[in-house]
Amino acid sequence: MITEILKKWCFENEIEITNFQLSQFEQYAVMLREWNEKMNLTAITDEEGIAVKHFVDSISILRFQNLNGKCDVIDIGTGAGFPGIPLKIMRPDIKLTLLDSLNKRLIFLDELCRQLGIESVLVHSRAEDGARMTEYREKFDFAVSRAVAGLPALCEYCLPYVKVGGKFIAMKGPDGENEITAAKNAFNILGGKVENISHITLPDDSSRTIIEFVKIKNTSEKYPRKGTKINKNPL
Repeated sequence: MITEILKKWCFENEIEITNFQLSQFEQYAVMLREWNEKMNLTAITDEEGIAVKHFVDSISILRFQNLNGKCDVIDIGTGAGFPGIPLKIMRPDIKLTLLDSLNKRLIFLDELCRQLGIESVLVHSRAEDGARMTEYREKFDFAVSRAVAGLPALCEYCLPYVKVGGKFIAMKGPDGENEITAAKNAFNILGGKVENISHITLPDDSSRTIIEFVKIKNTSEKYPRKGTKINKNPL
């Protein structure tokens, strides 16, 4: 079922997917279910749900961003690897960094990458702490994040990782566009500008909003603040 859903979606959206990539997704699903019995990785464990709500949802970015070339991509709050690893499967030439605050998830991701034969940099850190590390601050062409926080907080967590001229892609639910007004002060202060808003419908008829921010100036050293301040007092 996973293969059929991915093949159909990619065909309809004119995105090439190979048999090898399909086999990687199948193996990903197997490992996700196996490891989910030992730790809480996902509430979605049926094949159709994994294919649609994890895999198709993750690679839907490719409808709007090709991610060709050796661009640096960081997935912030990656969890079980979404959207970063599906994007790496589809675009193996990207340089991928996966950041998460929970080390046991990174143990899973390390083994997953080894089994799938893909390379990634794994970072055990809170988003606000990693953004203050020299090796990660304003170093990435793309920062991506899926369902981590409200948009004002998400901008403060993610935009400091993006180099000037790069992009932050926020993957939100059907009402994601409504968060932009509340986040306007945040992304202005942090050096971002809304470049594009896209709406997609997944194969199960659920809706998603993809918001693309372009980084137009450096982020002040004052940001990001501590997580408690970000969440209690959004910019």
